[in-house]
Amino acid sequence: MRKNKLWLFGLVAALCVLNSCTKDFDDINTNTQGFLTDEVSAKFFLTSSQVGLYAPNRFTYWRAHLIHSDRFAGHFTFGHNSSWWSDGLSYNFNASYTDATYGWLAGYFGNIKSFADLTTEGGEFENQYMYAMSLVMKGLYYQMYTDTFGMVPFTEAGVDGILTPAYDTQSTIYKGIIADLDEAMSIIGDTERTGLGVDDAGSNDIYCGGDLQQWKRLANTLKLRIGMRALGAPGDDFAAATITSAMGAPLLDASSGSVTMIKDFEISKWSSSAYGDVWHDFGGGSDWTVSSTLVNLLKDNNDPRLTSYVQPAKGGSFEFDSAASDPPDPNFQDRLDFIVANLDAAGANYTMSTVGTVTAIEVGSGQFIGQPVRVNGDTYPFMRYDMFSTPSDDVITPRGEQVDGYPEIILSSAEAYFLQAEAVVRGLGTGDAQALMNSGIEEAMKLWGIGGGDAAAYAAQPIADITGGTEDERLEKIALQRWLASYTDGFEAWAVVRKTGYPAELAAGVTDPILFALGELNGDYPQRLRYGSGAQENPNYATAVSAQGPDEQRTVLWFAQ
Repeated sequence: MRKNKLWLFGLVAALCVLNSCTKDFDDINTNTQGFLTDEVSAKFFLTSSQVGLYAPNRFTYWRAHLIHSDRFAGHFTFGHNSSWWSDGLSYNFNASYTDATYGWLAGYFGNIKSFADLTTEGGEFENQYMYAMSLVMKGLYYQMYTDTFGMVPFTEAGVDGILTPAYDTQSTIYKGIIADLDEAMSIIGDTERTGLGVDDAGSNDIYCGGDLQQWKRLANTLKLRIGMRALGAPGDDFAAATITSAMGAPLLDASSGSVTMIKDFEISKWSSSAYGDVWHDFGGGSDWTVSSTLVNLLKDNNDPRLTSYVQPAKGGSFEFDSAASDPPDPNFQDRLDFIVANLDAAGANYTMSTVGTVTAIEVGSGQFIGQPVRVNGDTYPFMRYDMFSTPSDDVITPRGEQVDGYPEIILSSAEAYFLQAEAVVRGLGTGDAQALMNSGIEEAMKLWGIGGGDAAAYAAQPIADITGGTEDERLEKIALQRWLASYTDGFEAWAVVRKTGYPAELAAGVTDPILFALGELNGDYPQRLRYGSGAQENPNYATAVSAQGPDEQRTVLWFAQ
């Protein structure tokens, strides 16, 4: 029997415009004469709906990740004397940078909805299992979106005929995500693959490789994350039941491993980017350093991830002249003392001498020294670039070298264990909290290729011991491990600080205007991003602001209250 041909080139072209085609569409795009039924599948549209949520183009990666989430998370810093900016950047609202972040997240839902529409019942490429994938991707997307801005359109988003959708509360969004995840897990059931032959998502699925049971574990772990995040928020009436339900079903674990997305260094940086694209494209002005909070926490606890996360400072001789400016800086000594205190906190080896108005500090090479966060423009000249550690080569891998770079974390098995440990400490689950903590540490180390022996040695230290102490002390240690494990996943690390208050030195903000950029936040820790330009055109914007609080970075979101 002759097979019917499907004339789908117009549909493919339209979806490529919507979804930014990547190399996965090469086979489709080369055939402009039509396709046989056994040659077409929704899987050819899956990759583009996935990649941009965690590795968007360079313009967005720079502004959303580096300028905002990674620095609010307290992992990376600007403000060294070779940087284009002080580290106060983004603590004051900048419409251009915020718009880039808002435009990316507010607009991304269309990519996921397009894939859902293709795979839903009656869709062009109906496939219930790929539709289940779309529900999980929707959950991942909305968790990031709402935790960044707060109230956003959810229940009316993408509904035909509704051009100005209502903004939903975080509680409503969280409940909606949980319902979608439960539906996805029910659809998947015990099924392992999305289909046979061309209907098997396989390598086109860059999250789970077409493994539906891994998708099910991913969905359930996201459900647990959302339950733990909502726990204790005002009016919460679902978190405890959600946590209990999630802990009663398979989660990401040592057997399944983490869900990560391998960096693609072949396709254009204008389709999918990485840190290295910013680092290597612009020279020193765009470079960044690693924070003293992160470096000291790694170094002080013999953390084997130190050299995987960070490379040592170059060191050198650094001179500071109190008479260099006219008039002289009245706060010169305060700023110099600040530099010295930072070196001492890092346990650095250095010598210091003063001749006349010039103080010289010699810092030996090869030391791990982090830079203080949020330094202001007046302190900026004291932050000598070569004095501080920078990201490891894995993190700033240049495009074209075709080596394994850092993993783009979707959701890790480490977090699954840490969330369970926290639930047990809070009395919301059963099990051995310390064993769960140890397993979480081992899984976190695996992300960076660190073996079980080194992980076990680290877990035996006081920083990971939750067998004693108060409940708050135990929860702090779990929170710190979640923050450490979220390195290069700034949006999640930032959420951890806002929800838990740890690391405490970040959550406390800054107070000294001589040293730090207090900004519009008056030194407070940033709690959200402002809505971008265009949000105000929706008449429901005013209702959202009235319900949530001022459209400012200091407004605490529901989950963190």
